[in-house]
Amino acid sequence: MARTTFSGPVKSNTAFWANPILFANLPTASADNEGYIYYVSDARKVSETAGNGTGNLVFSDGSNWIRVDTGATAAA
Repeated sequence: MARTTFSGPVKSNTAFWANPILFANLPTASADNEGYIYYVSDARKVSETAGNGTGNLVFSDGSNWIRVDTGATAAA
């Protein structure tokens, strides 16, 4: 897949879509993928326990994968 850089807000008239990824398959968070966003199908939400995640959006801050719902480090 090609990598594209935008200099302003991104607007969609329909939706953005990406294949879900499992937490174990996320690349290591690094400066190279800072700002990347993934839907991780087994990432935990606030009330979920280890091994029982039902999915969450995560982004790389350059050091960790961060959950968008709480700002905490993501886990499966």
